[in-house]
Amino acid sequence: MLAGFSPARRRAVLVLLTVVTVAVVALAVVLLLPAGNGRGGAAVSQDRPGPVLLVPGYGGSTQSLQSLADRLTASGRDATVVALPGDGTGDLRASAEALDEAATAVLDRTGARSVDVVGYSAGGVIARLWVADGGDAVVRRVVTLGSPQHGTSLADLAGDVAPDQCPEGCRQLASDSELLASLNAKDETPDGPTWVSIWTTQDETVTPPDSARLDGALNMTVQSVCADARVGHGGLPQDPLVQAMVVTELGAGDPVQLTSADCARLSGS
Repeated sequence: MLAGFSPARRRAVLVLLTVVTVAVVALAVVLLLPAGNGRGGAAVSQDRPGPVLLVPGYGGSTQSLQSLADRLTASGRDATVVALPGDGTGDLRASAEALDEAATAVLDRTGARSVDVVGYSAGGVIARLWVADGGDAVVRRVVTLGSPQHGTSLADLAGDVAPDQCPEGCRQLASDSELLASLNAKDETPDGPTWVSIWTTQDETVTPPDSARLDGALNMTVQSVCADARVGHGGLPQDPLVQAMVVTELGAGDPVQLTSADCARLSGS
């Protein structure tokens, strides 16, 4: 059909046909590929739990999460406590980058398709920052423990009374911080992972305690499971009942709404 064209016109038409053919093939490949997780695999499955990354709170103490990591290891999970940059009081976005690096490392080491994340206190905010910045492609579930998702009045007070003693991470946990406002202006639990938020009504660090509540998450207090449970903010990761709740919520399948009917089983009494 190109016989009547000049040599130059034939070359132009052939180039155009080649470009169109390549584009059509590329589109077909994209449409036929399964939904990816950013690493060339299938979409994250709720039935295939992977390794667990535990993110410390403000101050970055990895030791605070070691007993929970040990409990998860004893239950058969690969558990790693993430080291935060500096002293853990700096920019929470830098900590989210550290979480991303830890996820890449553990996925490469284990060959797993996804990770679960447990964020304690500010670690839960760090987990949300990471998910919002692309971590949703490789995270299956996020469990937060006593996390000031809407700020804490202690950070408000520190910023007002002793601003020189309230570094960037502290200011970002104030109830009026730009970082939290940006996170909470969007879907609080964006598509991708499933979310569970656990907190104690006796929290005197994250005030009010229900600042931990996340729209779209499975929300529960420790006391909604065992009404007589006595645990403060600092004791959440080490408390045997809380640890049992975390192990349960990180199981295969969808998160489970725990109630008082589960108290005796989870508390071991």
